[in-house]
Amino acid sequence: MTDDQHQYHVVVNDEEQYSIWASDSDLPAGWHPAGFSGDRAACLAHIEEAWTDMRPRSLRERIATSG
Repeated sequence: MTDDQHQYHVVVNDEEQYSIWASDSDLPAGWHPAGFSGDRAACLAHIEEAWTDMRPRSLRERIATSG
């Protein structure tokens, strides 16, 4: 495993799915900053805490309204 010294942003899309993106790169369409930046390990740890339900938002909403 390499020693990654890059800085990343935690990003989230409209379905509330999380990822990390290099700080020096433009975000792809549909992704927005989630308000956390750091090295890869810190960003992944943040996602582990923040992303508690991995189902897409649209699925969660559909289940909530059908039950």
